[in-house]
Amino acid sequence: MKKSFTLLTMLVFIWNSNQALAQESAPGSLSLSGSVDVYYRVNLNARNAGDEYQVPATSFANLPGFSLGMINFTASYQADKGGFVTDLVFGPRGEDAVFASPYYNEGRGSSQIINQLYVYWNASDKLTLSMGNFNTFLGYEVISPAANFNYSTSYMFSYGPFSHTGIRADLKFSDQFSVMASLMNPTDLTEFNPLGTYTAGLQFALFGSTYINFLYGDQDGKLDRNTHDIDDVSAGNTLQIDLTTGLDLHEKIFLGFNATYNTTSSGEVLTSDAVEALEAEGAGFYGAATYLQFRLGESYSVGSRLEYFKVYNSGLDIVNLDSSGDGEVLGLTLSGNARVGNLTLIPELRLDITSQESFLNKDMEPSKTLSSILIAAVYAF
Repeated sequence: MKKSFTLLTMLVFIWNSNQALAQESAPGSLSLSGSVDVYYRVNLNARNAGDEYQVPATSFANLPGFSLGMINFTASYQADKGGFVTDLVFGPRGEDAVFASPYYNEGRGSSQIINQLYVYWNASDKLTLSMGNFNTFLGYEVISPAANFNYSTSYMFSYGPFSHTGIRADLKFSDQFSVMASLMNPTDLTEFNPLGTYTAGLQFALFGSTYINFLYGDQDGKLDRNTHDIDDVSAGNTLQIDLTTGLDLHEKIFLGFNATYNTTSSGEVLTSDAVEALEAEGAGFYGAATYLQFRLGESYSVGSRLEYFKVYNSGLDIVNLDSSGDGEVLGLTLSGNARVGNLTLIPELRLDITSQESFLNKDMEPSKTLSSILIAAVYAF
């Protein structure tokens, strides 16, 4: 009965969508945009080649020497009642961004170049419904370097979601308040859902610059009690709460802020005899970062990102942990932005400090610090 009702609801939704789109009187418009980025990176206190090459445990900007980022190509079609967005990525940064996509055809398919792919329907002036693959609504930073002030990314961005696939509803009450609700596949599983579980998302947008985000669901699939495989582990549900905001302190000074908390409840272990609860408590991470930017002129800006990030109960294995499974990172990134038309040059100095010795210095001795510099060139079109 429930399945029949769901199918009927979907058919009515599709029919209404077709009717609404058929009533469009004016043709839509197609727009093309994207970016290309490259960079040079070198460690100051660690080796820069071989197995001893050291990097911060964050996404992107992790290759030594002269390195490639990605080309990002976006085509969008917008009409009165609906449209679509398709966003393709090529290159190392693009592959890292869609790391969980190549499920289909054992990683040989074209899905691994799709960063976003969704269609939307403007059901009314206030309500927009979208279905497909879209970048995450959590966090301060994004995948495209053209939209970030810093070229390298934070720990919170790197271990929060990148992308989701599902259906979302955006309801705009006013310029000061809107709500987004979504039902999605597990995080970053963008082609289809092989796990049989779903994740719910919710966002409250306030005053045009403050976003309160929620994510909740089972990310690794339901435990199959019929397999009787020893040591088959399934974690519990994941909850992430995220706050992003920013304001102009002065006409030339901007302050941004991001805080996040992620926890996954203890799951279950399947043994040949019984299903037993894991002894460990919930595990995950949390952190906060400030983004301070100064505009020096029409084409020049400098800024900093100061981030505190903590792993608890062995929630991640990105840095060395203490006997309790806890580890901390303090990250400071200083960046400049020099713009020449559509080209932005980003020189950057970064320092990562961990609570445990997580790096190797030039003498191959354990160290709590890693310092590096890079210069990136990002061209947006």
